[in-house]
Amino acid sequence: MAGRRPGQTQTRADILAAARNQFGRRGYDGATIRGIAAEAGVNPALVHHFFGSKEQVFVAALNLPVTPAAITEAITQGPRDQIGERVVRLFLGLWSAPETRQSFLALVRSVAGNEQIASLMRQFLEHAVVGPVSAALDLPPLRLTGAASQAFGLAMARYVIQVEPLASATDDEVVALVAPVLQYYFTP
Repeated sequence: MAGRRPGQTQTRADILAAARNQFGRRGYDGATIRGIAAEAGVNPALVHHFFGSKEQVFVAALNLPVTPAAITEAITQGPRDQIGERVVRLFLGLWSAPETRQSFLALVRSVAGNEQIASLMRQFLEHAVVGPVSAALDLPPLRLTGAASQAFGLAMARYVIQVEPLASATDDEVVALVAPVLQYYFTP
């Protein structure tokens, strides 16, 4: 197997293409750094060099606008009785920023229109967010997926469909409205 090849940009692009293919064929759980490296024709160490972990390769391959670690940290770091507010503020901030909004919109369209991508996102969220948060907070996964459904519904109504007056409400108004609902899911 080859080590580092000339052309950092092309090598990185080859790894991402291989990652998309591996995740698509094998799912998140079945894809490996070794498999991605083999398909890209590089050493696994080069995949780690460019991306770090399998999770980071996945985030880059699907062009996710936020890492699961940021979501997990927003949920688990800080007072438990403020989780709802932290999550809503993180979510609103990500959707409001032009550079991440476009990525989220593309992701929503991809997940809604492609079962393979939807399946990958399910596996990934279960592995990278629901599992760790469930363990950290000692909550059943059903409660976490309920919270996720609220957040995704908010995104659809406010940013995709742009239902008024929710679409033009201030962030503070949305936090006051939605945070208590999300907090319910994180309260044992």
